[in-house]
Amino acid sequence: MRPRLLDAFCCEGGAGVGYYMAGFDVVGVDIKPQPRYPFPFFQADALEFIRLFGRKFDAIHASPPCQAFTNAQKLQGNEHPDLITPLRPILDELGVPYVIENVEGAPLVDPVTFCGASFGLRTYRHRLFETNWLLIEPPHRPHEAPLTKMGRPPVDGEFMHVVGNFSGADAGREAMEMPWATRDGLKEAIPPAYTIHIGWQLLMHLDGALKETAA
Repeated sequence: MRPRLLDAFCCEGGAGVGYYMAGFDVVGVDIKPQPRYPFPFFQADALEFIRLFGRKFDAIHASPPCQAFTNAQKLQGNEHPDLITPLRPILDELGVPYVIENVEGAPLVDPVTFCGASFGLRTYRHRLFETNWLLIEPPHRPHEAPLTKMGRPPVDGEFMHVVGNFSGADAGREAMEMPWATRDGLKEAIPPAYTIHIGWQLLMHLDGALKETAA
């Protein structure tokens, strides 16, 4: 049987698709409707859903909204809630393997950094991952290609900056390898390539934990 993974704050499913491709059965939860989410989905407050149903899953991935920690929001002076701080103790109490994902600058504990160039994508899109198990970071390749300016579609030889009110949704879908996603879904997502890599390692961790329990 495939292990079950809860994809919390799931948006349109960039993370969930990667975990599914790695070998998990995925269920999503988000406070907003997500008609493009490709797996079973619950519309609910993610923190409360995790608190109530988290133990029904073999692992939990959580991508809380990142706006509180982005440079753009800091420059604009907007205020957004920090959901990482209340999330972590809920996950710790459950005791299941978890992954918390967010942007650079977010208050994650001993995170590893993933970059799109490590997976052959045409976007750098650095994202941080905190786990309560050992996650090995892939080699970080040099940023040899120029990054297009924020909001503009890339030209030949450039990597895409999929953020904000960017133009060129088709190019964004190609860069992120998310052909089903909308423009708004893309700017909130992580590429499935990231969670394929994480998912393979998580499966090995779960297999080892089950063997230790059986012994």
